[in-house]
Amino acid sequence: MSEVAEICSELLRIDTTNDGSGDGPGERRAAEYVASLLDEVGIEPVVFESAPRRTSVVARIPGDSRDALLMHGHLDVVPADPAEWRTHPFSGEISGGCVHGRGAVDMKGTLAMTLAWARENARRGVRPRRDLVLAFLADEESTGEYGAGHAVERHRDLFEGCTEAISESGGFSWYEDDVRIYPVAVGERGTAWMRLTARGVPGHGSKPAVDNPVAELARALARLADHRWPVRLTPEVARLIDELSRALGRPIDLDRLEEEIERIPRAAALFKGVLRNSANPTMLDAGYKVNVIPGTAEAHVDGRFLPGQRDEFLETVDRLLGPKVTREFVSFEEAVSSPAEGLFDELTAALLAEDPAGRPVPYVMTGGTDAKWFARIGIRGYGFAPLLLPPALDYFGMFHGLDERVPVEGLEFGVRVLDRLLTSPTPKS
Repeated sequence: MSEVAEICSELLRIDTTNDGSGDGPGERRAAEYVASLLDEVGIEPVVFESAPRRTSVVARIPGDSRDALLMHGHLDVVPADPAEWRTHPFSGEISGGCVHGRGAVDMKGTLAMTLAWARENARRGVRPRRDLVLAFLADEESTGEYGAGHAVERHRDLFEGCTEAISESGGFSWYEDDVRIYPVAVGERGTAWMRLTARGVPGHGSKPAVDNPVAELARALARLADHRWPVRLTPEVARLIDELSRALGRPIDLDRLEEEIERIPRAAALFKGVLRNSANPTMLDAGYKVNVIPGTAEAHVDGRFLPGQRDEFLETVDRLLGPKVTREFVSFEEAVSSPAEGLFDELTAALLAEDPAGRPVPYVMTGGTDAKWFARIGIRGYGFAPLLLPPALDYFGMFHGLDERVPVEGLEFGVRVLDRLLTSPTPKS
């Protein structure tokens, strides 16, 4: 068994479920395992906690340049119900050429690639081209406050010299017909998680309502859910579509994007979720007894907005909610973007060195990562977790989905790409 597969399997066996309650008991066990792997090969880990058992690990590997690159990832995973999976989500089973378990894609497979690369190069005594800071963090699957947030606020010195970072959700292979595309993330939509509250007049459920907050909130949520957000083609997404046109050898009509999504569904999956802002109701809470009209009703909404669209997004949300529903942020993070040049060119060169037939393209994520926290201290982030995947494997569907798994050969490919990026001269085009 390759070392990267073994490390991935061991990480998946540690249940690091983060249900948002502020607990996270498995993160300490995972952090201790990571720290032991680093310490074993002479890489000194710094282990710290933001709260009991909310544990993170950071280590620095000296390189030939003090201009440091941050490689960060999260230890936690979203919940998984074993009854819904074909293999137990925390078994770490290796079968059918894949490592199975919650977090295989999001993102313990990437952590395993980073660790396998770091351990091999430490054993060989190879210095990277620049200082590397490796961060294995708690709490990304909630707000990040117990992980990256705590790290940048209380341990900023650990990231001294870091100007750029790589992390999850990019560098994987994606297919349209026989064209193998590698989207490298250069941006993320902003995050606006909101708690909505409607207040009314409590009373007996058998009497005509004076001002029913449940009904008021339901109407507001229906308006929000039914709203058709307009297309806002940002420069980053426009470049993605242009690069996809070049890769596929046929133009994508910007004036008929809905039809193009139907025509090239696989390639369009890379941009259809970042053409618009979005706001999805996700949680409801109202009342305590069937025959009592409550005085308040609450809901939660997952809002996402494109770079440069924050003000328009919030103005639209307020208009749709109406005057009787108030909102407050549970979590708010600005949209982030990085230039599709410089480090981006190095990332694509490393991919092409291992897969000359691949077509790297810039990409904007629909969701968010800890990159937003590091952007607060001036670190530009890229999504780059290189994986060579078979065409039939639904990469996007496995994020927070069932039967999450990652091919062993894909992990081994990722280690080789990281080695090209971090220790080999960048190939010239």
